[in-house]
Amino acid sequence: MNVHALIADAVRRRADEPAIEHAGRRLTYRAFDAACAAFGEWLEARGCRPGDRVLLFLRNGFDYPVLLMGTMRAGMVAVPVNAKLHPREVAWIAGDAGPRFVFTHAEHVDALAAALPPGNAIEVIAIENFDLPASATAPAAPATVAPDDPAWIFYTSGTTGKPKGATLTHRNLVAASVNCLADVFDFRQTDRVLHVAPLSHGSGLYLLPALARGAHNIVHDRAGFRPDEVFDTIAALGVTAIAFVAPTMIVRLLEAAPRDDIGSLRGVIYGGAAIHLEHVRAAVARFGPIFHQLYGQGEAPMTISYLPGRDHQGADDETLVSAGYVRSGVEVRIRDEDDRDVPDGAEGEICVRGDVVMAGYWRNPEATARALAGGWLHTGDLGRFDSGGRLRVLDRRHDTIISGGTNIYPKEIEDVLAAHPAVREVVAFGVPDAEWGESVAVAVVADDPALDEQALLAFCKDHLASFKKPKHVHILPDLPKNAYGKVLRRDLRERYGR
Repeated sequence: MNVHALIADAVRRRADEPAIEHAGRRLTYRAFDAACAAFGEWLEARGCRPGDRVLLFLRNGFDYPVLLMGTMRAGMVAVPVNAKLHPREVAWIAGDAGPRFVFTHAEHVDALAAALPPGNAIEVIAIENFDLPASATAPAAPATVAPDDPAWIFYTSGTTGKPKGATLTHRNLVAASVNCLADVFDFRQTDRVLHVAPLSHGSGLYLLPALARGAHNIVHDRAGFRPDEVFDTIAALGVTAIAFVAPTMIVRLLEAAPRDDIGSLRGVIYGGAAIHLEHVRAAVARFGPIFHQLYGQGEAPMTISYLPGRDHQGADDETLVSAGYVRSGVEVRIRDEDDRDVPDGAEGEICVRGDVVMAGYWRNPEATARALAGGWLHTGDLGRFDSGGRLRVLDRRHDTIISGGTNIYPKEIEDVLAAHPAVREVVAFGVPDAEWGESVAVAVVADDPALDEQALLAFCKDHLASFKKPKHVHILPDLPKNAYGKVLRRDLRERYGR
């Protein structure tokens, strides 16, 4: 089943209703399907064949959904990458993926072309100079593909080295979309879905189930995340759902002045990183139980566990710090360092199996063998099941601080310090310690310039066990982050571990 077939029913039922809107321009479902088909024909006319890759190095815009879905509709493989990456980083990904075409913005064309591997056959096209092909009156059917043919190569953020291309098949994307509709959020044809996050990432993945249900998708393309602009859009267009936000975006929404004209909003899907307890409680108090949490990763796209909005209302701490319930059609086991199942409630690595798990890493059999050992995706995350059967993600396996032989999870410390009224952002990490092996360090971004190390340590004394308290406090103007907004804990370890 070609993943584009997800929208076939919506094209029939909602032919003349809006599928995509951006900056006042719209495509109906009939026109969107025809535009995707025409783009596929354009690729075929230039020698692309099923399995060939098309790389999208683009900000959100009107053309993005057509290029994304049109590539997969034609049986070719979309390679969306974050628009915040440097052209040199994109050139490395292009060298690995080997696309026939790269679509990007005019300001990147020269730098990207210069950075590509010598002798490559990659054509770089500026989207500003590209006109969507004229839509055929009778679009051809989507290409016939095998369920396990690749559809989307999702490059990891590369926080531990060079990014790896998680190869997502048509089966993976269909399963993830159906899974979303079953568990996370019941997109409806009456929904107006706002895409504020990059379509190269979570918002693009949640475009699929929204289209499958015939929803009206509104693409937001402002530089940066400005809460007032988001609220203005919600109020002006009657937005009912935000397809995906990261926890940092929720914090930004909380910092903005309250509004009484955004009552149309009934759902916000969030994930991509851990959210601090203080922030999720404040968000529910301000906006109501409209938040739906997901836990997943590029290798199992957005699809391992979920905590629905109804479980956020009046929930205890154990519920809110969890990653929720295992998703439909997904198996999760907790395993020790010898890859053996641990007893119920015990801690170990989160391992996942199901149709949502990637086929492997693109052209990287060694990494694939490690990640999919025994037929299970080894996520690299440590976790356990809590007393309510919910999955609790403790931390990344390699981020755990081992001090005096005891495991300390950075998130425990971060949750405590995030509750301090003067702390905007915090990250905890381990540094070498001659006596204990490792000791705890924290880097903090403060709202109050008067905040100092002693005040933070006193706050920790009231909320943390003695062995978990930081020995080193660094107050910084900002935290190092990658293009996806994830804090580069590794950079902090290297900077302060010396």
